[in-house]
Amino acid sequence: ALAGCGVGRLPEALSQALLDQPDPETVRDGAPAYLVLMDTLIAASPEDVERLEAGAQLYAFYASTFVVDVGRQQRLAGRARSYGLRALCAAQPEACELPQRPYGELLAGLGRIKDPAQAPPLYALAVGWLAWIKANGDDWGAIAELPKVEAVLTRILWLDESFRQGSVHALLGRLLTLRPPALGGKPEEARRHFERALELSGGRDLGIKVDFARSYARLVYDRELHDRLLREVLAADPVAPGLTLTNTLAQRQARELLESADRYF
Repeated sequence: ALAGCGVGRLPEALSQALLDQPDPETVRDGAPAYLVLMDTLIAASPEDVERLEAGAQLYAFYASTFVVDVGRQQRLAGRARSYGLRALCAAQPEACELPQRPYGELLAGLGRIKDPAQAPPLYALAVGWLAWIKANGDDWGAIAELPKVEAVLTRILWLDESFRQGSVHALLGRLLTLRPPALGGKPEEARRHFERALELSGGRDLGIKVDFARSYARLVYDRELHDRLLREVLAADPVAPGLTLTNTLAQRQARELLESADRYF
């Protein structure tokens, strides 16, 4: 009976434990066991939206952060995308086929989603989708789906701008800087997203500053902004509820970016 009562909160509790872990190597080595556990929990309740959301986000994070082998990254990111799609289907059956529809139909369908409670499954879909696109970066067909992900993220902002304390704005900032301005990139729009993300996070999410420096400041060759953001990351305390792991990783990335700055600029 105790196990039955507790299992509903198990994905949330384990996710929180991982995010509060200050040693990335511990997470890297231990997370595969949690992936298998998530698969087991989802198999036991395949329509449970919260479990599917947790599975999509964990697989996306692990594949994008810790996996080097391309084939393995593609397999794990594929699982993230699958769980994200299933989360949307379970939460909003009428939207189930939207990701496979042409862009115009996707936009129209997203416009019919008006309940802020749908932000979590849409976010799970977006992060799983992005991880899959990243893992298949040599496939132009995968890259061509980026505008669809951008549309999903934009809808989440419409539903609940404060969702995930600015992380949606940060993801949009990264998407808008994937290309230089001459090829359709929108760096100034991206800058507004990054700045809003920092406001919503209260500056506690150090990964946003790293993304701001790497994605925007390097794109427009703003060395002063680049170095200031990264020095702020290194000077900050990485310990914060739900952010300790990602903040620790952000500080490592900040050091690497600063070390390479002279060569880049």
